[in-house]
Amino acid sequence: MHPSDLRARLVRLCSAGGTPSSDYDLSGGLVRPQTPAALRDAGVLIAILDGDHGPQVILTKRSSALKHHPGQIAFAGGKVDPTDADAIAAALREAHEEIALPPQNVEVLGCLPPHETGTGFLMTPVVGYVKGSFTPRAEPGEVDEIFMVPFAHLANPDNYLTEGRHFRGAFRQYYVVPYGPYYIWGATARILRALAIMMAAQDEG
Repeated sequence: MHPSDLRARLVRLCSAGGTPSSDYDLSGGLVRPQTPAALRDAGVLIAILDGDHGPQVILTKRSSALKHHPGQIAFAGGKVDPTDADAIAAALREAHEEIALPPQNVEVLGCLPPHETGTGFLMTPVVGYVKGSFTPRAEPGEVDEIFMVPFAHLANPDNYLTEGRHFRGAFRQYYVVPYGPYYIWGATARILRALAIMMAAQDEG
C-alpha cells in the first residue's frame, strides 16, 4: 500500500470513532481496582514510518529496571502532565523523551478509542506518521530497546492470539501478537488488535 493511501485510510479510521477497550474485556472475573473517575489520563504514540519493505510501527522494550511493567513491549508514551495540553501533546512529548522522535517530525492523523489499563490509566492511542528522518535513541533507564514491526503484520487480525495466566487471584486473559523474538501482549496488543479489526471492517465496508 502506498504511504499516502495508508495515511488517508488511517485518518478516516480515526475520524470514525469506535468502542473504547479495556484490559478487563477478556477477564470478567477480574475486579477493577479503580473507578472510572480515578483513572489517570495517558497518551501513547502509534508511530508509523516508511521502511525499505513497507510501513513499520515503532515499539519499545521497557527497561528491566523499571518498577512498573519492566521488560514489556510498549508504545512510546506516558501519563498526561499538567503542562500537556492533552493526550496528543503527552504522547509526542514522551516519544521525544523516550526515543528521541522530534514532535515536528510527526504528522498526527488522529486518535483511536481510549483503552483502560489494569494499572489505572485511560490511555489514548495517538496515530502518527513519521516524516523526514530521525535517529532513534533510547532514553537510559526507561527504554532498553527500540525496534520496528511491519505494519502489515500488526494489521492482520489472524496474527493475534488469546492467552492467559492467574493474576490477583483470578484468571486473566489477554491478546498477544508475537513477532520474532518479541512477545507483544497486554494493552499494547489490545490496542493494535483494535486497529487491525477496524481496518478489516473498513475493507469489508
